[in-house]
Amino acid sequence: MRGKIRDRILRIIANNPTGDISKYRIAKLADCSYPWVREFFLKLTKMGLVKDTTVLDYPGLLNYWQSHRIKNKYREYMLKDPLKTLKNTSLSYALTTYQAENLVQNYLFPSRVDIYINESDWDQWHDLLSKNGLVGKGNVRLLLSDEHVFYDSFEKDGLKLVSMPQLIIDLMNEGGVCVEAAELLIKRMTKNV
Repeated sequence: MRGKIRDRILRIIANNPTGDISKYRIAKLADCSYPWVREFFLKLTKMGLVKDTTVLDYPGLLNYWQSHRIKNKYREYMLKDPLKTLKNTSLSYALTTYQAENLVQNYLFPSRVDIYINESDWDQWHDLLSKNGLVGKGNVRLLLSDEHVFYDSFEKDGLKLVSMPQLIIDLMNEGGVCVEAAELLIKRMTKNV
């Protein structure tokens, strides 16, 4: 549970780097206690990553998050037109990695569609994807997660995407050319921080 809470706090401050959010608000959004948030911020402050709730070293914060991130369980499918399936579903989801990066930056070829879903929706997603495609290694990967992964998600071209910091972390974890794409996104985001 501590790993999930840490992920939530890091996601919140990476999406709100200018310090305009209080530790109390962060605790409420992360669904954890204020003392836990205060203790975690002391650690981040000692590392030189934050001061109060202002991010001092945005790339450093993202690198810290990436190195301590919880790995998600996943399941794979093969679908003919996964984006059409996503546009026609009412289930909660958020795209990440290749497809999401292609929609926001157009640097990577979208060779796979990675989709975060609520772990509680797993059976419904399995029914939907197995009805429209095949189960097993393919072009779609469902990433099981808690609902906080949708924090600050947004829509683009009728599709739901994870927040930019979450996308950067996922690209960094993917490795290879995805790291290059993540670095380009970091440069773009640090101009606004």
